[in-house]
Amino acid sequence: MTPAVELLKQLISTPSPSRREEATASLLFDYLQKAGAEPRREANNVWAVAPGYDSSRPTLLLNSHHDTVDPVAGYTRDPYAPDIIDGRLYGLGSNDAGGSVVALTETFLNLRNSPLAVNLILAISAEEEVSGANGISLLLPAIEAEGYKIDMAIVGEPTQLQPAVGERGLVVLDCVAHGRAGHAARQEGDNALYHAIDDINRLRNFSFEKESPLLGPIGINVTMINAGSRHNVVPDRCEFVVDVRTTDAYSNAETVAIIADMLQSDVVPRSTRLSASAIPLNHPLVEKTVATGRVPFVSPTMSDMALMHKFPSLKIGPGDSARSHTADEFIFVSEIQEAVDFYTSLIKSL
Repeated sequence: MTPAVELLKQLISTPSPSRREEATASLLFDYLQKAGAEPRREANNVWAVAPGYDSSRPTLLLNSHHDTVDPVAGYTRDPYAPDIIDGRLYGLGSNDAGGSVVALTETFLNLRNSPLAVNLILAISAEEEVSGANGISLLLPAIEAEGYKIDMAIVGEPTQLQPAVGERGLVVLDCVAHGRAGHAARQEGDNALYHAIDDINRLRNFSFEKESPLLGPIGINVTMINAGSRHNVVPDRCEFVVDVRTTDAYSNAETVAIIADMLQSDVVPRSTRLSASAIPLNHPLVEKTVATGRVPFVSPTMSDMALMHKFPSLKIGPGDSARSHTADEFIFVSEIQEAVDFYTSLIKSL
């Protein structure tokens, strides 16, 4: 059994829900230290720099995440038991994104002393599943503070080793429509619910002027609504939530401003951190990958790409996104070695 598969079995056996990944961070740190990679740790993020860093060469970041979601209902086996059956390695986080973690780690260790056209930095991040502040958002500034400039990144996620060249960003809006309370029987008051409905209709029929050539139109969906206290009281307040899937046609802040200007309701974004990602199709990472017969696509799911604002990133890794967050999650053992071979070939070709 390969070192990558053995490491993945250890990771599966060690629970690592988001914001509680201390044990797997220690496991990864110790593993890299025993391999002589001189790892560093920032909170529950673990990273290492290949020897011979040269600022005149571009730097490639190899990133994936070691946190997981909590086990979903429906598991028929122990989610923390790394059983291999018919070529499938079962366990929580095996597919998302343990397979990518161990494949990138193996690739980094194999290539770290090789003559390459790029510098290599391995970064295994925490809190990806919750887009937490102590994940990649904490790690990237720490890497920069050490004097390393990142020029591009491979983000390991389950994509069946197909290149995800973009993904939409996310802004969640908390909106409040205001009115005036009154007795329903006497037709008094000013119904906030009706004002909210008017705004929801505006959102339903609205199209942004600009559309991303790669990511398409911005998606807007009202997903929650709440108003009223009693059947006979006209509500003076109606709250609704809007899920906005942003693109690179506008910044998240610009998107929020356009929507807020259009609505009568108060509009407050929960965050504007999760930006859309799009790597140029003529970027070497994409061109070299496409040359192997792989087909670029826009990913429907988000990843730490959304927090990599300063450099282009390509999402590609072993496993299948359809297996993520499901009962009896698994990855094929063969997919891991295939990923190591692919990552190795891609990096050497740059």
